[in-house]
Amino acid sequence: MTDKHHQPVEVTLHSKQRMLELVYDDGARFELPCEYLRVYSPSAEVQGHHNKGAVLQLNKEQVNISELKQVGHYAVKIFFHDKHKSGLYTWNYLYDLGENYEARWQDYLSRLERAGHQRKTV
Repeated sequence: MTDKHHQPVEVTLHSKQRMLELVYDDGARFELPCEYLRVYSPSAEVQGHHNKGAVLQLNKEQVNISELKQVGHYAVKIFFHDKHKSGLYTWNYLYDLGENYEARWQDYLSRLERAGHQRKTV
């Protein structure tokens, strides 16, 4: 992980597309689906409590963001329609989610498959 502090210059919620768009000061631009943000929430509920592994999130295909609240100059708190609202998404964490989207998304899909869960495509 880098010591660079990534700072967004634009944050746009596209509710109809269930997508959060971020443009950073270095020119990086990411469109992150709400499902992806929800299943990779930095909360202990998702990441695991007390050294227990991450908890696979199921049935989040239709999840949307109901509210965003900036926290200082370093993070945003995301409120999802499914009432999940714990965990702070730092600007660096969101940048990392954007940079590593393909690998993380494939990992999520693989974990769903191993668990015998079929995603409900819209």
